Amino acid sequence: MASLNRVLIIGNLGQDPELRYTPNQVAVATLNVATTESRPGADGQRQEVTEWHRVIVWNKQAENCAKYLAKGRTVFVEGKLQTRSWEDKTGQKRYTTEIVAQNVQFLGGAGGSQSRERGEMGVAPSDSQNSQNASGNQGSSAVSGSQPGAGGTYDPTLDDIPF
Repeated sequence: MASLNRVLIIGNLGQDPELRYTPNQVAVATLNVATTESRPGADGQRQEVTEWHRVIVWNKQAENCAKYLAKGRTVFVEGKLQTRSWEDKTGQKRYTTEIVAQNVQFLGGAGGSQSRERGEMGVAPSDSQNSQNASGNQGSSAVSGSQPGAGGTYDPTLDDIPF
């Protein structure tokens, strides 16, 4: 029987990315991404429910996330779920489930002048354009035509569109 382990989320960063390097100098970034949905509460009123996701990003894509992303920024993450276990200082076995990102795209506006000063373009350069092309994710940017290499041109004024 075939199986599939695939996660797709769009959410906002709850804090700046945390970039570290393994002993072999491989970059790894941790993102904390919040997704929020609205559903009816017990009193019939709409309530927003926020779910937090720990996302692990590797290699050059991790460095790009650390360089261009900041708290509050909207991202699209495509990856897979992975559960790890370890023993804490007291000898208790602990578990965590994370999203291991295969593709991270920066969506929406930068939200501040700091990233515009850095020349941010609103889309994450990926490790492998071939993996994006193979999965058909060309042009999946939040604003059509703003993704470099997707056949459109980048328009810096699109960062000001309020959606």
